[in-house]
Amino acid sequence: MKKLEKYQEIEQSIIKKYRKEIWSKFIKAIQEYELIDENDKIMVCISGGKDSFLLAKCMQELQRHGKVRFDLRFVVMNPGYSQKNVDLIIDNAKTMNIPIEIFESDIFNVVNTVDFKSPCYMCAKMRRGYLYSKAQELGCNKIALGHHFDDVIETTLLSMFYGSEVKTMMPKLHSENFENMELIRPLYLIKEQDIKSFIRYNGLTFLNCACKFTEDSSIDESLSKRKEIKNLINDLRKIDKNIDMHIFKSLDNINLDCVLGYNKNREYTSFKDNYNKM
Repeated sequence: MKKLEKYQEIEQSIIKKYRKEIWSKFIKAIQEYELIDENDKIMVCISGGKDSFLLAKCMQELQRHGKVRFDLRFVVMNPGYSQKNVDLIIDNAKTMNIPIEIFESDIFNVVNTVDFKSPCYMCAKMRRGYLYSKAQELGCNKIALGHHFDDVIETTLLSMFYGSEVKTMMPKLHSENFENMELIRPLYLIKEQDIKSFIRYNGLTFLNCACKFTEDSSIDESLSKRKEIKNLINDLRKIDKNIDMHIFKSLDNINLDCVLGYNKNREYTSFKDNYNKM
């Protein structure tokens, strides 16, 4: 029997070994949230990390075996990575048989020279703008990002604890600044622990965060609010292993009769507005 290539082993592990944890949840998100339509042209955004590379392979498999026809472009934006990190991205793309296209930006330099209170937020915002512009240039109508289930619940708690509002990371959304462009998150239902397991099983190594801020040893990672929330959720899982799912499901079960107020289309409604009408 002919030995499989490394990329074929990786593809097989997604479909077979991790069918329940990864592939089935990927397909469920695609179907439940209606993320892909016939003749879509989707730009898959690869940061160099584990999540975006898994997303790329899942999208490849869906294109190859799915019933809906769509086109893919695999794009890496280099915001100012060191050459060592760029080489790692290129090597991983070759190993996984992903035909990446790399384009340059100066995001790290910009963020590094301006005194932002939240450099990570500004970096993410600038990245999004560059990616939308590139997608538009390539004639794509959607960009796909590698955010997963844990990102969703962490973002929810971050918004509650430090943003004083209840909101979450959506599975898809329309761009406000780029007409007819959508953002989709096909890994929306996949847990990070299963992605890590998949990576270990296949003996792969990816970038974590390769920005100039995290490369600076003087920065205390423990001060990261997202890291703080991640640790909190892990502690809560020790009390109730399903706590993350409770948080997630609550976002699909909001009782507007029992909230003090809510925003809709940027207009605020207080419970008092309808209280005396009952």
